Amino acid sequence: MDLNPYAKFLDGQEPIPVLTTTVDLLRGLTAPLSSAQIDRQPAPGKWSIREIVSHLADCEIVFSFRLRQTLSEAHSIIQPFDQDRWADRYAAYNFEFAMETFQATRNWNLRLLTTISEEDRHHPTTHPERGTMTFWTIVETMAGHDINHLRQIEHLASAGT
Repeated sequence: MDLNPYAKFLDGQEPIPVLTTTVDLLRGLTAPLSSAQIDRQPAPGKWSIREIVSHLADCEIVFSFRLRQTLSEAHSIIQPFDQDRWADRYAAYNFEFAMETFQATRNWNLRLLTTISEEDRHHPTTHPERGTMTFWTIVETMAGHDINHLRQIEHLASAGT
């Protein structure tokens, strides 16, 4: 498995501008949609826009911990999680609550990123499934992950209008 399976989505872009624009892009893509369009599953087993945003909120919470753990421990071990098992509970979250959670946690993480030194960028951590990586690899993963899900939402939004 790649250290950053989302690197292909980042395609050489700097991660911070991606991370700072994701919430506004999400709001723009979803503003014209009805609740029914946001909740529509495109196919059995495929996530609706609401579920994707719930997943983004969950992941932002996880990334928040991983970033801080990487900075505060000599060489931390990242705990993987099963996103599909977490998604089993997404029916409990409405779209706006998921967006608010994602936005608040993202803003918290962006504030952290304003404090990062060049040395911090290279601080190591290990993901049991992906191997040893750096703090900055996590940041790049976050940005590529955003792009991946923004594209999915863009596709679902255009199909639903």
